[in-house]
Amino acid sequence: MTKTALNDVTISRAIIETFAKKFVNHLTSEVVIVGAGPAGLTAGYYLAKAGVKVSLFERKLSIGGGMWGGGMMFNEIVVQDLGREILDEFGVKTEKYKDGYYTVDSVQAVSTLCSKATLAGLKVFNLMEVEDLMIKNDVVKGLVINWSTVGMAKLHVDPMTIESKFIIDATGHPSEVAHLLEKKSKIRLATETGGVLGERSMWADIGEKSMTANTKEIFPNVYAAGMAANAVFGSPRMGPIFGGMLISGKRVAELISKRLKAVPKEEMITC
Repeated sequence: MTKTALNDVTISRAIIETFAKKFVNHLTSEVVIVGAGPAGLTAGYYLAKAGVKVSLFERKLSIGGGMWGGGMMFNEIVVQDLGREILDEFGVKTEKYKDGYYTVDSVQAVSTLCSKATLAGLKVFNLMEVEDLMIKNDVVKGLVINWSTVGMAKLHVDPMTIESKFIIDATGHPSEVAHLLEKKSKIRLATETGGVLGERSMWADIGEKSMTANTKEIFPNVYAAGMAANAVFGSPRMGPIFGGMLISGKRVAELISKRLKAVPKEEMITC
């Protein structure tokens, strides 16, 4: 057997050329998700599984959001019955604690979500953050992105744009896309006040029940999912129970998939 000597430049070239091809291919997507927490990953999985071209942008190095740490760094999480059903589909092991409560190893849950979503076709771009939205004639057309390190270092480096028909704000507690719409673009959201109402104090029961209802369009073609949805519509946070976030991710994927089916693919990208 002939062993090929490894060439350092070839390694670099392989990374650059492969990444560039992937990135250029996703400068336009049918759906772009912002935030790689459990809601964003679940939404990405179901959209990709449905044949939708979907990409996800996460400012951090790791993906999975706060689920890694479980509750107070005890790496166990809790899900309810509907959340367990989704984890069953992913192949994540759950253990019944008592009726309506199931515990899950958070590391297994996150790693499996990441794996299944990317294998389904979701393209994840980590270490990239959204600094603005591309809005034309009062219609959101996509995202304005930059490397996370540019923002951290406060460098004056111009961003680039990503084009998409639909955007999902899955940024968790900060609800960053919604805040960009409200503050920078002076846009009224589909809330009581037209602005982000902000999350309320922890109340797991109400927070979980509210999340499905809050998973919806907050501005034409922009949806909120997961904790971002509760933050936008002023519902409580839930703590280390994650079923609602999984349900929300699946729900937003269903809502957008239904709309995509009603419009021919050639009409999706309009810029």
